[in-house]
Amino acid sequence: MDPMQMGDGLEAAIETLTGLVLQYGLSVIGAVVLLIVGRMFAGWSRKRVSKMLGKAGTDVSLIPFLSSLVYYLILGVVVVAVLSLFGIETTSLVAVFGAAGLAVGLALQGTLSNFAAGVMLLVFRPIRVGDFVEVAGQAGTVVQISIFDTILNTGDNIRITIPNSNIYGDIVKNYSANPTRRIDLVIGIAYEDDIGQAISILERVVKGDPRTLAEPAPTIAVAELADSSVNLVVRPWCNSGDYWALRWDLMRAIKEQLEAGGCHIPFPQSDVHVIEMPGR
Repeated sequence: MDPMQMGDGLEAAIETLTGLVLQYGLSVIGAVVLLIVGRMFAGWSRKRVSKMLGKAGTDVSLIPFLSSLVYYLILGVVVVAVLSLFGIETTSLVAVFGAAGLAVGLALQGTLSNFAAGVMLLVFRPIRVGDFVEVAGQAGTVVQISIFDTILNTGDNIRITIPNSNIYGDIVKNYSANPTRRIDLVIGIAYEDDIGQAISILERVVKGDPRTLAEPAPTIAVAELADSSVNLVVRPWCNSGDYWALRWDLMRAIKEQLEAGGCHIPFPQSDVHVIEMPGR
């Protein structure tokens, strides 16, 4: 090849390369700077959100998730901005990602439902670790609340794992939420017993236990004239932590004191009348 032609070809290649550098060089530099600054800002935002959520008393299980969500959302925006610097049409790209996200969401509908319910449980906190609750037909002490499920330990030490969607979409009974509880007892005495004496014995038993609260005052009254007994309601208040121990102790003390006072706790009974027919 003629040296003159080689020189012309080299000059053309250099000019083309120079044009590409001038055309895309600034975009590349801008993209690199944008990525570095965007990542730094995303990291700063994650730390800031984590600190704010901690001061606001947000559940510790939810703080890493929310702070990481903010981090990746900012990174996503940065990547879209970088692509736009190179003239890439980001509208169609976002549409593709949206369609893919919809397909994944439909495929993982049950999992996402548990996830959303877990977020709501951690944000609004109708139950907390250590609470004794009744949820989804199960009763036990809350051991752990995670994003997807909640773990209970029953009274006989059986561990139960319940999907969060079954909890948040159902009625939740939290026996530990309030500091005090009322004990509801129904005590039957015989019809021939003295009601006033029975009520005095019940008042002495209930008020004699130091775990019984003075306010609200206990309620002791005649509730029903049943088939075999006169039923009295006994409703003292106590601290939530004393509920079961006080209930069991009261049941025993009431029986012993009523019997010692001459009252009777009757068994269910029925009267049968036999009528003889003439001529038989």
